[in-house]
Amino acid sequence: MSVTAPLGFRAAGVAAGIKSGGARDLALVVNDGPNRAAAGVFTANRVKAAPVLWSQQVLSGGRVRAVVLNSGGANACTGPEGFQDTHATAEKVAELLADSAGEIAVCSTGLIGERLPMDPLLAGVEQAAAKLSRDGGLNAADAIRTTDTVSKISFKRGAGYMVGGMAKGAGMLAPALATMLCVITTDAELTAEELDAALRAATATTFDRLDADGCMSTNDTVLLLSSGAAGVKPDLAEFGQKVTEVCADLARQLLVDAEGASKAIAIEVVGAASEDDAVTVGRAVARSNLLKCAIHGEDPNWGRVLSAVGTTDAEFEPDRLNVAINGIWICRAGAVGDDRDKVDMRPRDVTITVDLSAGPHTATVHTTDLTADYVHENSAYST
Repeated sequence: MSVTAPLGFRAAGVAAGIKSGGARDLALVVNDGPNRAAAGVFTANRVKAAPVLWSQQVLSGGRVRAVVLNSGGANACTGPEGFQDTHATAEKVAELLADSAGEIAVCSTGLIGERLPMDPLLAGVEQAAAKLSRDGGLNAADAIRTTDTVSKISFKRGAGYMVGGMAKGAGMLAPALATMLCVITTDAELTAEELDAALRAATATTFDRLDADGCMSTNDTVLLLSSGAAGVKPDLAEFGQKVTEVCADLARQLLVDAEGASKAIAIEVVGAASEDDAVTVGRAVARSNLLKCAIHGEDPNWGRVLSAVGTTDAEFEPDRLNVAINGIWICRAGAVGDDRDKVDMRPRDVTITVDLSAGPHTATVHTTDLTADYVHENSAYST
């Protein structure tokens, strides 16, 4: 049910001692081929962690033999020494696999601004390599968690092939093209270019529309690896759909496990002049702290929605805006609509529909409410 569901992949997750407390904190995913084609998308944050910079170089070659991932430290803002640590990690994996460091991707997650403890990390790489198996996907997914309360895995079956994935993420969920750390695998036969097209299309409508807290990480990475072990050349449209389904499933799991969240909010923007307008409006509404607080308090305050819509450059006329919350149109033509007391705010899932009345395009952005638990969890993260 994870990255080892497709043929040709082995994985492991071990406790290397990077985290205190003895939890798993290092994962290794190995592609045994025969294909090594790969694609990746990364954070658009201009402050990028050393493993992101390294893995971007690796993915430029379109081939990945293995991915090593650690939690317990982001290795971000650690200077040239941090990049050397990433290089050393890749070299260690390559040595154990008798392969090239240039085909080893590296991912890290955790506190920014501190170097990783390299002695236990490299020893953990050896431990993980010794434990690689087809059954190791669940332990690998567990090892990449930070504030995640549960592991996040997904699996879809295509016509003669499989797509599997694992992800981590509970905070800093407002990425561009990626979200925290995610590895997706397939045993279908595809080129790096085909993988890249499928991955970018999938992330654009899933991870890139998850905006829980408006904060973009320095380490966001999504990788898609192909082993070709099933011996099947898939229909590209079907393959793209399966990758999108895995990404959507993982994105949903990230959303419901977001730090401190008590509500999962879908913001459906309809009647937009363009898809870009719909996404812009959805993201503006998702990032309204006033609205997020209102939803947490189960207050259907549609005025907060309109005020967020009005901050954008999307095409619309204010007196043609309509807003529904959980199916009740409480704002019509930019003014009072149905009685807000009709809105049932008790369910965990809340749907806000914004009708711009400006065109045929739609988009949905997902977010969460803003809670005291979120503030508490992030008030002393580094101390």
